[in-house]
Amino acid sequence: MRSFVLCHGLCFAFILVLLLSPVCSLSAEIQVNSDTILRLFERDTSTDEDATVLPGYQYLQIDAGQLEDYGLSFHLYGWGRADLADNDYYEDQTAGELLYGYLEYRQDANSLNAKLGRFQVFEGVANDAVDGLYLGSALGDYFDVSLYGGQPGALDSEQGRSGDSIFGGRLAHHLGAHYEVGLSYKSIENDNETAEEMLGVDMSVFLPANLSLYGFSKYNKETEGWAEHSYELRIPVGNVLFKPYYQHFSYEDYFATGANAVNPFSFLAQFDEEMTAYGVDALWQLDDAWTLGAKAKFFSYDELDNAETYSILATWQGEGLTQYGGEIGHTSANDTAKNDYTLVRLYGYCDGMADRFWLDFFSADMLLAYYDEEIYGEDSSLFVSLAGGKRFMDDALSITLSGDYSQDPYFDNDLRGMVTMSYSYDKR
Repeated sequence: MRSFVLCHGLCFAFILVLLLSPVCSLSAEIQVNSDTILRLFERDTSTDEDATVLPGYQYLQIDAGQLEDYGLSFHLYGWGRADLADNDYYEDQTAGELLYGYLEYRQDANSLNAKLGRFQVFEGVANDAVDGLYLGSALGDYFDVSLYGGQPGALDSEQGRSGDSIFGGRLAHHLGAHYEVGLSYKSIENDNETAEEMLGVDMSVFLPANLSLYGFSKYNKETEGWAEHSYELRIPVGNVLFKPYYQHFSYEDYFATGANAVNPFSFLAQFDEEMTAYGVDALWQLDDAWTLGAKAKFFSYDELDNAETYSILATWQGEGLTQYGGEIGHTSANDTAKNDYTLVRLYGYCDGMADRFWLDFFSADMLLAYYDEEIYGEDSSLFVSLAGGKRFMDDALSITLSGDYSQDPYFDNDLRGMVTMSYSYDKR
């Protein structure tokens, strides 16, 4: 991990190089987004009680080159952190990570797309950071193919990465705007041992009467079992959209990852449990501003208690990003009363306040849970978040001050504060 100061220095130097290099010529484009975050809260540590924790975070995103047209471009996104209070809350006082950094080339012919560096793959069974090469292209009018390979960016590098690898791909068949069906594969090795090997099928089908079906299934080749099935049907009826869905998870097949010790949920593979969830969401677009909705979801377990949840919601959309809404719902378990609770949420975001108030935007969010049975003598939980901010430099710079308060059966009370400074530079 690089230190916070080194991360700032490298990022600043890199921006200067970009600004002075040919990639930033009159025909090229560059976007820079920076988020500087300062948080404040108290925690008990191994050496102190109610110790002040004051971490500072820096997030930086850079995109340069041919961003809208076909051609060559560069993309980078990373973060760094330093504990400014210098206590032992974090294992390391400073930390940082390059989330992605890659060169990309796009060509109109055959929809060619190539990436080299550290990039994220979201295709079929893949949702992984890869240090390597990605190639995607159309194969005629009815097929697309993508391939990627290299080293997995998520695996711990303390024991070396010589035996770590990841490769996979996806082959898709499509017929215009009617449907697309894809077959995908992914294999990960950690220290020359299989960490994960998955097969998958995904689909997007557009039916008459504006019906559409989306879904995917994932097969674990190591355990020889289906890890997941997730499907959703969208049914528009006038101004109402119904979304019935079905999901099934097998813990052993979903979380069993062989040598992949970095999976924080791998212990769930030890439980012979399967969970099925199904339900329906209904959204009614009353007019341009109001949306009403209702949700019903049912959970079925092999070992644990079954559960069900119902809720209703309403949102109002104003000008720009202004939005207010609320939701109330109840969740109940068949045999465990302490898992029965009513959840109430109210939220709002007001944009464009400068004409009436000094602040440009304000947001609020509140979650209140009532338990049917007390937990450690408490029958409710509360979470409240408030934030307000001001924009400067023709909206290129914004400063936001926010605070969170929570109280629940497991924590007497918790108060956090945060200051965020966001800067965006866009040369088109």
